[in-house]
Amino acid sequence: MFKYLYNLFHSFRVTTPPLWGRLGGGLLFFSFFILASCVDSEYSSVDTPQNNFEVLWKLMDEHYCFFDYKKETIGVDWYEVRARYSKKINPEMSKTQLFEVMCQMVGELRDGHVNIGATFDLARNWSYFEDYPRNFNTELVEDYLGNSNEYSIAGGLKYRILDDNVAYVRCASFDNTIGDGNLSLMLDALRHCHGMIIDIRNNGGGLLTDAEDLAERFTNEPTLVGYMYHKTGRGHNDFSSPEPVYIYPDPSIRWQKPVVVLTNRKVFSAANDFVKAMREFPLVTIMGDTTGGGSGMPFTLEMPNGWSVRYSAVVSLDASKNHIEFGIEPDIVCSLDSAQLLLHRDSMIETARKFILDKANAQ
Repeated sequence: MFKYLYNLFHSFRVTTPPLWGRLGGGLLFFSFFILASCVDSEYSSVDTPQNNFEVLWKLMDEHYCFFDYKKETIGVDWYEVRARYSKKINPEMSKTQLFEVMCQMVGELRDGHVNIGATFDLARNWSYFEDYPRNFNTELVEDYLGNSNEYSIAGGLKYRILDDNVAYVRCASFDNTIGDGNLSLMLDALRHCHGMIIDIRNNGGGLLTDAEDLAERFTNEPTLVGYMYHKTGRGHNDFSSPEPVYIYPDPSIRWQKPVVVLTNRKVFSAANDFVKAMREFPLVTIMGDTTGGGSGMPFTLEMPNGWSVRYSAVVSLDASKNHIEFGIEPDIVCSLDSAQLLLHRDSMIETARKFILDKANAQ
């Protein structure tokens, strides 16, 4: 049953868009957790600042999946948070004032998947990348791809063979479906290269199915890449047992040469999951900066005033059962060099190229 629901999850868009459609997200939430997909009958439906605040706190309290982990790592006590922020609520406050207080409260969780959506704004927490070096320059990446006649497009991927016979693949998002035919044609076109760079820097996620479809081209055997578990009740510790997650080799063309996956802090959600999988394959090296994380699959509920709250509901762990909510460290750390920037060279791409060529020459 869990495998069926796991696949069902993967058929939904759960990362890049800030909010799900209320109907689709609600129905899936009901089928998986056997809980209500809207404000429960025990909650008052009165649209007042105090009641909306209480409903938001309780919805998060019962359904959010990282409370114990966030308390352990960043010291967030959800009950203390309620006591502190409830003092800021008064019956005369405006909608924008209420929105600001609510945003500050959920912001304590430092979770990029947690949003409050109103008609006039969207609460967001981007601390996972805003407080860190960017390690990405759009113009430089465009220089490596060349003009529109020099690179090819396979679904959401752009790729080119660099002048040292290293394949460069730019994967900016998993928000565009990557078809099996597209992937096979790309891998066939790049088959004579010494190795491949998959640049996922600034990839904020998208469809988990796309991330898996791409990862399946880099393993020759079923590989354990992580575990997942979900809430089974309303207590902070009401979880299912961890279920193993495998990547199975695609039956068509697969890559058999060295691969470098380039990362930075803006690699989030489904892209973070992609890194989690790729790091388990023997020919793959993760290079760059620690990813942004975002390992909790998000769902959406609605408050009495019509605002939506999105929250992390399902926990994803790596193959060693470690949390990846706050990111995955690379095998090799590297960053953009300011001196190389002046020469219009991406030092991270150059480091990856040298790594692949050294591998090829060592064979």
